[in-house]
Amino acid sequence: MSLNLYDTATRETAPFRPVREGAVSLYACGPTTQGAPHIGHLRTFLAVDVLVRWLERSGLDVTYVRNVTDIDDKILAKSTQNDVPWWAWSYRFEREFHEILDDLGCRTPDYEPRATGHVTEMIAFMERLIERGHAYADGRGSVYFDVRSLPDYGSLTHQELDDMQDAGEAPEPGKRDPRDFALWKAAKPEEPETAAWDTPFGRGRPGWHLECSTMARRYLGETFDIHAGGLDLRFPHHENEQAQSHGAGYGFAHTWVHVGVLTVDGMKMGKSLDNFVSTEDALAAHPAPAVRLALLGAHYRATSEYNAASMREAEVVWERFGASTQRARELLGEETVLAQDLRAVELPAAFVAALDDDLGVPEAMAVVHRTQAALNAALAERGAAPETVAALLAELRAMLDVLGLDPVSWTDAAGEGGSEHDALDALVRGQLAARAEARAAKDWARADAIRDALDHAGIRVEDGADGARWTLAPATRKDS
Repeated sequence: MSLNLYDTATRETAPFRPVREGAVSLYACGPTTQGAPHIGHLRTFLAVDVLVRWLERSGLDVTYVRNVTDIDDKILAKSTQNDVPWWAWSYRFEREFHEILDDLGCRTPDYEPRATGHVTEMIAFMERLIERGHAYADGRGSVYFDVRSLPDYGSLTHQELDDMQDAGEAPEPGKRDPRDFALWKAAKPEEPETAAWDTPFGRGRPGWHLECSTMARRYLGETFDIHAGGLDLRFPHHENEQAQSHGAGYGFAHTWVHVGVLTVDGMKMGKSLDNFVSTEDALAAHPAPAVRLALLGAHYRATSEYNAASMREAEVVWERFGASTQRARELLGEETVLAQDLRAVELPAAFVAALDDDLGVPEAMAVVHRTQAALNAALAERGAAPETVAALLAELRAMLDVLGLDPVSWTDAAGEGGSEHDALDALVRGQLAARAEARAAKDWARADAIRDALDHAGIRVEDGADGARWTLAPATRKDS
């Protein structure tokens, strides 16, 4: 393959060479389920989704692992505040996270392990680190990684140990160095008894960093291809993951892919700034594919901006994709369109080159827009050639499919195109015929009233040289 990826560790873009020919192993840090996800989380997971889709489209067998951190300090604190068992609190938001990513058309990982399901492997991992001189038990139930024991500690983020802050954890009397980080946290009297496990070092629960090293090795092996996550996780989380794994003698990740931050109205998102946008808010206000399109619009490593203007633009672009596709469907027929094999379509060379250049989505989208313009031009011709329209539609759909935005898949998933759609089509066409009669009689008030009534019902009317057409306005997410 010809994919080039930027590696955070080397700070260089280089040809991607899988550990095992023809296959890719990828680990992404998943949610910590202390609360509902926000749109910053979505940006990371959507970027990873495009990476997975492009690897698969390039003919590689992808094993995609994304973990769930289902126990940590915040989960315990918030569940206690709300008088809910910690495991029930965590599971509630794990389900919400899955529902939202499903709504956004994300691939389901091959494996999605929870931290609490891998305590046995974590204990063995700690024992190995202690044996190799990279970790120590404090005698109080906690285990720490000795950062000074590993010469390459700091190599991921290019920091010298003496210039680093401590791990950001609460001061602990058992630490030899304030920068040492917890592999295992001793149980606390105020925490639930169910939130602790017995180990040779004492009763307690996992540290945040240990779980990812353990689960990546369990599902992908001692060395794997890509570790992905948000830019904010580089330090200390990813630095510490790498340190643990290198200390244990494992190769760990060959390439580090980090997704840039998302700003809202030009500022870093925060509740104190009154610009915090939850995924529930975003999907209640905008169609899911438009949200996906907006969050994927910038290069994955760049800072991405979310605001009212960017969402309006994304909605307009998405509606245009849908309108072009629908016109082609009407000309070609449902069977022809649904029979198109998108994986067999040869993608435009410029589109391939853009995504092979470190997932250049903005440049790839420029190719998409050119193809859509060509499709619209073909559809506008009198006696449009079905073969030309079919070829352009397949090319457009194949490119959008790589980005998770194929309009046919989205409309079919929303229930359009079946018997219900046919029944609605018959009713709407009756209204459009009545509107055409009113226009012919120059009864503009009646014609406008019919159009306004359709618009109020979520049906948009577009007048063209070949008559009026209708489309459903994009639906927003409805929570039950």
